[in-house]
Amino acid sequence: MSVIKNTDVLIVGSGIAGLSTALMLSENIQVTLITKGKNNDCSTAWAQGGMASVLSETDSFKKHIQDTVKNGKGIVSENIAAEIIKNGPSCINWLIKNGVEFTADKKHQIDLTLEGAHSERRVAYIKDETGAVIHQTLYDKVKLKKNITLIEECQIIDLILEKDDNKNLNKCVGAYIFHKNNKHVQTIKSKNIVLATGGASKIYQFTSNPNTSTGDGIAAAWRAGCTVSNMEFIQFHPTCLFHPHVKSFLISESLRGEGGILYTPDNIRFMEKYDKRKELASRDIIARAIDNEMKTNGYTNVYLDISHKPSEFIRKRFPRIYEKCLSVNIDITKERIPVIPASHYTCGGVKTDVSGKTEIDYLYVIGESAHTGFHGANRLASNSLLECLVMSKECSKKINQSHSNNSNIVDKKLPKWDDSLVTESNERFIISHNWGELRKIMWNYVGIVRSNKRLHIAKEKIRLIEKEVNDHYYKYNISADLLELRNIIHVSKLIIESALSRKESRGLHYSIDYPESTEKFKKDTCIRGRKNEYYLKLVKFKV
Repeated sequence: MSVIKNTDVLIVGSGIAGLSTALMLSENIQVTLITKGKNNDCSTAWAQGGMASVLSETDSFKKHIQDTVKNGKGIVSENIAAEIIKNGPSCINWLIKNGVEFTADKKHQIDLTLEGAHSERRVAYIKDETGAVIHQTLYDKVKLKKNITLIEECQIIDLILEKDDNKNLNKCVGAYIFHKNNKHVQTIKSKNIVLATGGASKIYQFTSNPNTSTGDGIAAAWRAGCTVSNMEFIQFHPTCLFHPHVKSFLISESLRGEGGILYTPDNIRFMEKYDKRKELASRDIIARAIDNEMKTNGYTNVYLDISHKPSEFIRKRFPRIYEKCLSVNIDITKERIPVIPASHYTCGGVKTDVSGKTEIDYLYVIGESAHTGFHGANRLASNSLLECLVMSKECSKKINQSHSNNSNIVDKKLPKWDDSLVTESNERFIISHNWGELRKIMWNYVGIVRSNKRLHIAKEKIRLIEKEVNDHYYKYNISADLLELRNIIHVSKLIIESALSRKESRGLHYSIDYPESTEKFKKDTCIRGRKNEYYLKLVKFKV
């Protein structure tokens, strides 16, 4: 295929990070924004809780930073945390200026709710559909911008790098993009590329995330040579609805913040055994507590109860949760909600600064795909939307400042995508089978509680899957499912390698072989990137 598109900035991903960056870029910059699914197929749109920010007189930046550092179990970068948290109020104001209306209190100020491990009520929210409202508002604004081209049903295959005479791959100049509807591969040339593809929670059998959360940006950046950090820290949300007819529906942490209580099927309130904060303990502690209760007693799930609160309050505060549960005959104003833990957030990612800058020039990674040092070993509730917005602000600022001086792709010819030697596969069951198998392996062996034996078993099982999938990838035409399977294999291996290297328990990583935390591992884990085969020589176009 020939190069058929040029753009100033290519943004991959249409969650809050990608959309905000597109809107914050100067209008004289041509932006191409691609999204793997449709409008709301992203984690932002599924986020119920809210956005943490210091907005009350009783709160302070110091308190928010302290809560974040404490929750991160000793490996949060305090400088990064301070920078992001101090930008919180201005980011809330930016959302308001762009049409987002947060739920207000009786004084017509932004109402603030409490979530686990926060010492103050500081989470701005919109009922229980914060992410959906923010996402739709920003998405509608993006569609009106003349300098932004939005392409749906489109996913990244790999990045294209520049290779100089010293064989140093240090500049990103484009990407191969797969159009799912017509199965067409497009080469896009871009002065800057921003990966905002979200996390990798779909790697696990049970998740609160949409199907798009397959770690595409993390995998593509790692294959291009970027370092990834702290991939062992996968956050499991304690409460996902457990029902055969509803998959991946989150029961927001704010429900516990408003008084929800956890019970076993035997009607025993159990959290006080694990933490004095009970249901308001941090997510890692509650998820492990539920996991332990289920495994020790053979329960399929536990229950979360908010029915002791007034019925009107529940319906008004949690309308989406109320309606969803009612659709499967669970009235949360009268009965308990069956819940289980589910993979929720990728705390690690591609190593970047707050602007998303990576080791490769002109390549930025922002949002959940990135690792800035903000979350440490356990993300504080509702800090994720905050980080996304601050990174968007800093990323767009850096690109705006450097745009006029960036001649990164002028007169450069990109290598063509070569599919001349591949054929159509008649064995697509290989992809679907391995998809399901890998997710079960990660859930059973690399889940909430780990051991060296389990990790090594998972590593060997995934090695065999990778061999089969690689053979398929290089012999047959690509598909959306194959590309995602390739990515989750690479990200799964990164999670396992990171977990094996951390010989302790800290935050979201708990090993029965090393149940205590140690000073020796009070640091980030880092895995250097692999260099892929897609590069260009310094050549001029022949006009």
